[in-house]
Amino acid sequence: MKLSLETRNRGGVIVVHCQGRIVYRDEAAEFARVVGEVMEQVRRVVLDLSGVSAMDSAGIGDLALVRTWAGEKNVELKCAANGVVRTLLELTNLDSVVEVHESVDSALAAFQEEQVCADC
Repeated sequence: MKLSLETRNRGGVIVVHCQGRIVYRDEAAEFARVVGEVMEQVRRVVLDLSGVSAMDSAGIGDLALVRTWAGEKNVELKCAANGVVRTLLELTNLDSVVEVHESVDSALAAFQEEQVCADC
């Protein structure tokens, strides 16, 4: 299945829902392009990788690139991942630089917790 990307605004946080494969060539490049465009518009992004069925080294590399862009643009980036993608993030140690949550709701809640603590 090719990659399908859909963005939704959830209370000032853009969620990028990814469905399909993030693999070499068109899919990985499209993933990086769309997320890069989103980061030009907002300061909080959740990558919903729960619908990703396969990710190869190009997909992992583009996820690392997106994380680098987020740091450069001062964008808070979180991922929602489970199954094979979460395992890949752990094996490649990307989970040490990208905050990974079990679900989109959990990632969104983490933004709310940060906001509350900032008001302390």
